[in-house]
Amino acid sequence: MTDTLTIHTPDDWHLHLRDGAMLRAVAPESARHFARAIIMPNLVPPVVTGADAAAYRDRILSALPEGSGFTPLMTLYLTEDTDPDDLARAHADGLITAVKLYPAGATTNSTSGVRDFEVIRPVLEKMAEIGCPLCVHGEVTDPDIDIFDREAVFIDRVLDPIRRATPGLRVVMEHITTKQGVEYASEGGPDLGATITTHHLVINRNHILSGGIKPHYYCLPVAKREEHRIALRRAAVSGDPTFFLGTDSAPHTDANKLLPCGCAGCFTATNTLSILSHVFEEESALDRLDSFTSINGPKFYRLPANDSTITLKRGDPVAYPARIETDDGPVTVFDPGYPLHWRVVG
Repeated sequence: MTDTLTIHTPDDWHLHLRDGAMLRAVAPESARHFARAIIMPNLVPPVVTGADAAAYRDRILSALPEGSGFTPLMTLYLTEDTDPDDLARAHADGLITAVKLYPAGATTNSTSGVRDFEVIRPVLEKMAEIGCPLCVHGEVTDPDIDIFDREAVFIDRVLDPIRRATPGLRVVMEHITTKQGVEYASEGGPDLGATITTHHLVINRNHILSGGIKPHYYCLPVAKREEHRIALRRAAVSGDPTFFLGTDSAPHTDANKLLPCGCAGCFTATNTLSILSHVFEEESALDRLDSFTSINGPKFYRLPANDSTITLKRGDPVAYPARIETDDGPVTVFDPGYPLHWRVVG
C-alpha cells in the first residue's frame, strides 16, 4: 500500500466564497490547496452582470493571502432578465467562465432564479453559440414533488428538454446526488459533465436524521439513500472524464445553521483533500484521484491542467480545526465521522 501520492494541483469546479467577513475568512481555506475554482454567484444581491462579476472577482482577490496564486473563475447568475449580449461580452473578455442556473427557490439565495424556462431560451441559444457552459442546480421546486425525488424529476422535466432544444449547449450537472444523475451524465456525450461533492461521497440521509437531526450534514441537494451514495462513489473513482470534483463547500455561521429553519450547506474546503484520499483509498482507486480532482474538470472546461503538483502523505491522524472563526461567527468544518490519515505535505 502506498503512503505517498503526488497529483496535479486540483481545482474546485463548484465553490461558495460568500462576501464580506465570511469571504475574508474562508477564501484562504480553498486557496491553500486549490489552484482555481468556479465561484458561485448567489450573493445578495446576486452577480447578474459582467460588471458585478468584475467587482466580485476583485473582492475575492483582495481577500486572498499575499502571494497566493489562486484564480477565481467567475460565473453569472442566470435570471429571466439576463442580457445575452452582456453575457457574451463578459465571456469573450475572459471575465466569466460559466453561467449558473438556479430554479427559483431551489437552494440558498435562489429567489432570483428561473421560473419560466422558455423565457431564457435566447440566452441558452447564445451560450451554445459562444461555447459558454451552463452550470445547473438540478432540482425542481414543485411542492408536490418529494425532496428526495427532485433531482430525478428535474432531469426528465427540465434538463433533458433544454438540452434537446439547444444543440451544442455545454452543461454541467452540479452536485449530482442520485444514481439517476450518474446514469444520465454518463450517457450524455462530450457536452455534458457532472460534479460530485466531497460530502455526498461520505454521507447518506441517515447521517442527517438517524439518532437526531445533524444540522451540519444538511445540504441541498439533500443527501439521499445509501444506494445513491454508492453510485456516486463508483462514478467518482471510475476515471470517467464526465465526472469531476465540485466541492460545493458552502459556509454558514453556526448560528444560521442552528436556526429553526437552518441554512443548507456543508463547509468542506479545509479538509476535502484528506477526505477524498480516504475515500479513494477505500475504493482501491488512489491512482484515479488525479483524474477526478485535477484532470477531468479542466478538460471539460477546455482549460489546461495545472502544471504544479501537490503531494499527500499517509500517516498519523490529521488534526483539523473544528471551526473556522469569522467576524460574523464560527463556521463548523465538515466532520466525516472517522479519522483522516492523508495530509498535504508539499
